Amino acid sequence: MSAPAPSPLAIVDAPSLPRQDEVLTDAALAFVAELHRLFTPRRDELLARRRERRAEIARTSTLDFLPETAAIREDASWKVAEAPAALDDRRVEITGPTDRKMTINALNSGAKVWLADFEDASAPTWENVIGGQLNLTAAYTRTIDFTDERTGKSYALRPADELATVVMRPRGWHLDERHLVDEAGKPVPGALVDFGLYFFHNAKRLIELGKGPYFYLPKTESHLEARLWNDIFVFAQDYVGIPQGTVRATVLIETITAAYEMEEILYELRDHASGLNAGRWDYLFSIVKNFRDGGAKFVLPDRNLVTMTAPFMRAYTELLVRTCHKRGAHAIGGMAAFIPSRRDAEVNKVAFEKVRADKDREAGDGFDGSWVAHPDLVPIAMESFDKVLGDKPHQKDRLREDVSVAPGDLIAIDSLDAKPTYAGLVNAVQVGIRYIEAWLRGLGAVAIFNLMEDAATAEISRSQIWQWINAGVVFETGEHTGETVTADLARKVAAEELANIKAEIGEDAFAAGKWQQAHDLLLQVSLDADYADFLTLPAYEQLR
Repeated sequence: MSAPAPSPLAIVDAPSLPRQDEVLTDAALAFVAELHRLFTPRRDELLARRRERRAEIARTSTLDFLPETAAIREDASWKVAEAPAALDDRRVEITGPTDRKMTINALNSGAKVWLADFEDASAPTWENVIGGQLNLTAAYTRTIDFTDERTGKSYALRPADELATVVMRPRGWHLDERHLVDEAGKPVPGALVDFGLYFFHNAKRLIELGKGPYFYLPKTESHLEARLWNDIFVFAQDYVGIPQGTVRATVLIETITAAYEMEEILYELRDHASGLNAGRWDYLFSIVKNFRDGGAKFVLPDRNLVTMTAPFMRAYTELLVRTCHKRGAHAIGGMAAFIPSRRDAEVNKVAFEKVRADKDREAGDGFDGSWVAHPDLVPIAMESFDKVLGDKPHQKDRLREDVSVAPGDLIAIDSLDAKPTYAGLVNAVQVGIRYIEAWLRGLGAVAIFNLMEDAATAEISRSQIWQWINAGVVFETGEHTGETVTADLARKVAAEELANIKAEIGEDAFAAGKWQQAHDLLLQVSLDADYADFLTLPAYEQLR
């Protein structure tokens, strides 16, 4: 290679972990260092561009399809690369963090794909970053097992042909890995650490297994960010000596700006693209974040009242299906987050019917697959897609040319009849405190009130509190009719929730947790006039 030798990276302020040397080899760190040298400056420029675009939205309160890329949208001739066999049938995908037990259960779940998550379902402690890499490599070498100390139950992998295909999700561009720095002390972006270590150790091994290095790309805000990833893939494939086009990437359309650039995103990644995904909670979070000062017309009601049948959400999902199928890509639907109760069969019955209706709708709309958060939901989602797909691996032949979405349709928040409620404020506080407390203890995927919550749901919770206060929302229903949402009201609800948690779990468990810290952090990111782009940025400073 003609490029200069990369500067060595230093590991700083990190506990020394068993077997971390297997992950942090000299060769792997040299690869990550080269990724950092070549691509972090562009990452930094793109983060600055995000801030400029957000400022423009604050001035105009609108978005539109890009005039400068109209030729790409109007050119009917281009398609993304054909899907590899291991990614052709994606009718059910299960998501979850990369701890040892989840790795085995997800691979064994019967789902076609496992989203192995280093992002929103994983708190980025050093243990999780390194341990996740070890677990995935152990899965591919079939050297992984797990015994639950509490129950004595043992877990092992099923035969290879019964395992889900892994699609790994690295961290978003905004997060750095503070434990890995260059000679100048600048941290390496978490995305490059997660991608680089996984790709370096497993790309060739995955090819030998008949699969490949497949990725989900989170928090993408523009086609220029997709272009950056594509350039990383081109470089990485040459670096380790595998054919161009071996990498496949599915992009989460979970920001409002990306919704206006779906075709351009696929175009930039076209030799490496395999699909787009509709990420519901982050999408709503992005709408609030970008239009938070746009006035009453952009105020979202309680998050649980914003269903996928809301007109602006229908516009988003139907445009996604049409865009994907027009370009030969998979369209993957959103999350079924319900966690079955072991104690309440009636709760399960009602929830399962809601999951079934949601997956029936997605399959009927033309999606090629969808997400679930729990193995018990795999058969329900599978049945919904089996009814529509039969023996076909997907339904890309459904071009959905009946779909026509105008720019304003995607941000027609005021088309909703639902309004913010006091119960919605309480739920936002409850979910925010309970999730952040678990995250600060190193848990990124947390069951709260029978739903699997991750960082995206905490983001929408704190964003709604911020938006309702700053928009001066007045409750229109219930015993709190006429009451205005204020910072003092949020503090009162948060104090009540903290007291309720202490009563619920007991003094000792409360003292052993990080409840006060979580309470304070939720109020910080919900009440500060200077809205934090991501709650995980200040939270990461407190993560140990």
